[in-house]
Amino acid sequence: QVQLVESGGGSVQPGGSLTLSCAASGSIDSIGTMGWHRQAPGKQREFIAFISRGSSALFADSVKGRFTISRDNAKSTMYLQMNSLQREDTAVYFCSARRFGASSWDYWGQGTQVTVSS
Repeated sequence: QVQLVESGGGSVQPGGSLTLSCAASGSIDSIGTMGWHRQAPGKQREFIAFISRGSSALFADSVKGRFTISRDNAKSTMYLQMNSLQREDTAVYFCSARRFGASSWDYWGQGTQVTVSS
């Protein structure tokens, strides 16, 4: 089993920045790809980005060029650097992980709230 804990959420003004962290514990050697997702009020959860164990990354068009994903395998932690935040980025942000060879996300964190408001 793997446990994921997000941190770093909060309130920020439009145009501001935040960095989210996702700390993994448990059977971390089984983790391949990790990802970020978000869910705004009244909307379905949406994919934002993922990063492989070798740090290859993919982003959703909605955040491309504004968000950066990274991971520190030694610390078992993944990060999401969010710049130029917009009101539409307001959501609960979740991290996820999947085992090597898995085709779907095996583990999810509890989420952290990000609010973009003036």
